[in-house]
Amino acid sequence: MSEKLQKVLANQGLGSRREMERWIQAGRVSVDGQVATLGDRVDTTAQIRVDGHLLSRQVEKPVCRVLMYNKPEGELCSRQDPEGRPTVFTRLPAIRVGRWIAVGRLDINTSGLLLFTNDGELANRLMHPKCEIEREYAVRVFGEVSGKTINTLKKGVKLEDGDARFLEITPRSKGGSDDESMNRWYNVTLAEGKNREVRRLWESQDVQVSRLMRVRYGRVELEKRLPQGAWVELPLEQVNGLRDLVQLPKETESLVDVRQSKLDHARLTRMRRSVKKHRARQNHQRSRNHSAGSD
Repeated sequence: MSEKLQKVLANQGLGSRREMERWIQAGRVSVDGQVATLGDRVDTTAQIRVDGHLLSRQVEKPVCRVLMYNKPEGELCSRQDPEGRPTVFTRLPAIRVGRWIAVGRLDINTSGLLLFTNDGELANRLMHPKCEIEREYAVRVFGEVSGKTINTLKKGVKLEDGDARFLEITPRSKGGSDDESMNRWYNVTLAEGKNREVRRLWESQDVQVSRLMRVRYGRVELEKRLPQGAWVELPLEQVNGLRDLVQLPKETESLVDVRQSKLDHARLTRMRRSVKKHRARQNHQRSRNHSAGSD
């Protein structure tokens, strides 16, 4: 039985289906010695090469794994950056088969929940617009927010790349001094992930976003105690909650030891220490690169 080439590549953990489609369009993939094109289908006997390297196809699909990462501001959602800026992939654990795939993106100035998986099909479905997976953000805005503004944002606004709206807008408790009276926090929910959508929706009403943090993706909520720059692997129950959300069969195995998955004081301390050391190494490397560039 044959399958679409991009699905086969995604199932091998090389990336999401969308990313694999881009690789095919860029001429990076060949099948039986011929440059592949979108729409190609392959069977189990096909010899697939990526960038000239023969793909060793796994007969058994690896265990589906999902990481929760608390992204800090200042990190890019790309594997490498020509300018040497930090990326979200540098702190992730090593993986034996395939690679970690980011489920969606957060811009450099947005923090919070970012999911990673080694399952290309799961990543593809979680990101696909037709699945309408809810994303929830905590957002601090500066400007006048009236009832009319909120109604407009929930009804819908026409952006340059199409209509967009918030499903829910919930004000959070004020707090702070009188000087901060124009800064207000809201929790907002939407069912798609257009580029900078939350910021652009508020800006369409002349309201500026000063802080933005994703706190939920589908059924997964950001663990409040998880330090920024740290990750934790989701247990089988939460992995299957995500799979069920996008009509994928349940996973039966997990590499997570539930007894050791609790974020107790000792584990949190180790996480914070690891993140601190990683940042120190990054700062040292950037200083060396800057010094070498100025010589």
